[in-house]
Amino acid sequence: MKILYISPENTVGTLQYWKKAHEANGHECRYVTFFPSSSGYEEDICLNLPFISSKSSYIKWRLWFVRNVEKKEPWKDIGGNPPVWNPPAWQKKLFRLRELFWKLKINRAIKKYKLDDFDIIHFEWGTDFYRNGEFAKKMKKQGKKIVCHYHGQDMRNRGVIPAMDELSDLNLTNELDLTFRHPNIKYLFLPYDVRAYSPKTKLNNQITICHATTNRKVKGSDKIIEVCEKLKKTHNIKFIFIENIPHENVLELKSQADIYIDQITDHAPGYGMNSLESLSMGVASVTYMNHDFEKFVPNHPFINADISNLEEKLIELIENRELLLDYCKKGREWVDKYHDYRNVVKKLYEYYDEELNWLK
Repeated sequence: MKILYISPENTVGTLQYWKKAHEANGHECRYVTFFPSSSGYEEDICLNLPFISSKSSYIKWRLWFVRNVEKKEPWKDIGGNPPVWNPPAWQKKLFRLRELFWKLKINRAIKKYKLDDFDIIHFEWGTDFYRNGEFAKKMKKQGKKIVCHYHGQDMRNRGVIPAMDELSDLNLTNELDLTFRHPNIKYLFLPYDVRAYSPKTKLNNQITICHATTNRKVKGSDKIIEVCEKLKKTHNIKFIFIENIPHENVLELKSQADIYIDQITDHAPGYGMNSLESLSMGVASVTYMNHDFEKFVPNHPFINADISNLEEKLIELIENRELLLDYCKKGREWVDKYHDYRNVVKKLYEYYDEELNWLK
């Protein structure tokens, strides 16, 4: 079987894990990205398309455009079940104009890498090269199976793209709240190479807390910084704050921690790749999990905290080293069982079998 992933960016590095997982099971797999990862994650086929990026300069311009031209609040949930992408006509024309600049590069890549010769095509973020689903439509006509994989903001803040939603044979998400937002979507645990790390077996003499962010508002970073700076004075902790540096440097700093704080807001409740990395290293993870998450993963190893009780939860861990070390050990066991890519791909193949009738 030949499996292709198409994604604007290898955002948190999951694409290489899918590639490893499929290849380990005897299948061919490639992934195409529109632009390089800002965090330095591994690329496969990168098109380097213009007028799109995750660089800070582009993000700042995009935020200005949303506020001043689109007259919208950035990161705002647009509502709906599912939310639907339906911008004004002038904005659709802008997307089409950008795609005209892209078309030559896209066509060259399709021909060079035979991108139209795959059996199953995953469209990450639920998006094609083109907003009208031009490539996906051609593949569907040829009998290929179409998968749309949503990761959070793509659905909450942009909405499903109607052309892609209509074509999709299987919808996937790693975000629990999205399973309540789309009438036909399947949940998958986020894949990671957990076994690439040897977990720590003892705590630092000086308890070390770490937090990394690329979006302070979504993560609640300002409150996290405030609390940890206070604990430096009252409990003699070491605090490592990470913002917008290469991923390899992030991993090095996180590995020094005893406690990692993922996020403490309801903008995106739950956990993501940051927590998977810390748990794999044997570092306890603090994150906000709402009622739905608590119910869905009742045996999870996370320390559930929000803005109101973060300081209290951290003090409990700092003052009880045995409890903290227990969280570290149980976290590693849990993340291997549920998130190691060797296990996650088994569930994906179940969906292929059930929804695509592809493995029979």
